Amino acid sequence: MTDRFEAVLITRDEEKNQSAAFVEMTEDELMEGDVTVAVEATTVNYKDGLAITGKAPVVRRFPMIPGIDFAGTVTRSTHADWKEGDKVILNGWGVGETHYGAYAAKARVSGDWLVPLPEGMSPLQAMAVGTAGYTAMLCVMALERHGITPDRGSVIVTGAAGGVGSVAIALLAGLGYEVAASTGRPSEEAYLKDLGASEIIPREELSGPARPVGKERWAGGIDAVGSHTLANVLSMTCYGGAVAACGLAQGMDLPASVAPFILRGVSLLGIDSVMAPKALRLEAWRRIAGELDHAKLAALSSTIVFRDVLDAAENIVAGRVRGRLVVEM
Repeated sequence: MTDRFEAVLITRDEEKNQSAAFVEMTEDELMEGDVTVAVEATTVNYKDGLAITGKAPVVRRFPMIPGIDFAGTVTRSTHADWKEGDKVILNGWGVGETHYGAYAAKARVSGDWLVPLPEGMSPLQAMAVGTAGYTAMLCVMALERHGITPDRGSVIVTGAAGGVGSVAIALLAGLGYEVAASTGRPSEEAYLKDLGASEIIPREELSGPARPVGKERWAGGIDAVGSHTLANVLSMTCYGGAVAACGLAQGMDLPASVAPFILRGVSLLGIDSVMAPKALRLEAWRRIAGELDHAKLAALSSTIVFRDVLDAAENIVAGRVRGRLVVEM
């Protein structure tokens, strides 16, 4: 008899009402792929929360196992790069959106989507980083490529108490940047300063309509919020500065002026973690393993059991989650 395992499955009825529930599955029911992985850890990202709650159209085929990232051990492979026993990480590639994802004991995926678990990092630590933290590193790398070094001035991080924001602050501070943290949760000031923020900016300072250009305040930014917040960040970025944009917590719109771009030479750097090329992924994970303070990683993450995933999805969309949520399978 084929071993059965537990998974979260999102379904949609004829009226297109979406629901998510725990079900039992077998390996035979998984989608195509040349590598099968025993999932040891996953995480709850903001995008996972949107997928499970249906607050945004993240899931593009039904039924779907959600979960956009995982770490685990290869149990079966016909891919040249991987063999049984290899420790691997997956981020993105449409997993949890168009291909069965991480919220199951097993996943079958393309071996081209996998990267090796860095030496000295456990699956739980890798998922404390997760897609949110990997995206934060992609943002840092983009700012560096644009010449935004610590001596240029401070860097603002929006959505600072969330997953991307928390890891971004820890990474930037570790690299010697002065970090301004924007948050709507004043109770998290001590947490953000422990991660390395030197200034706390209330969310309301940035969440309303932006002026075409404002007072120059920071050399760069990492924005996970979008909408008016990103417009305000751009309007207050110093001459020749850059902002890496990777999220849409406030909205997908960008009610901004071209003024920062043509008067101050500001650059808006788009960050996509889902389809990022393998070389960029390998570099990001290599740097995460070597540069992210493990004590800070522990401080910004908490662990839940698999059965708590659905509640966690509701909480993260409602803004009730601080830092990173690791799911121990």
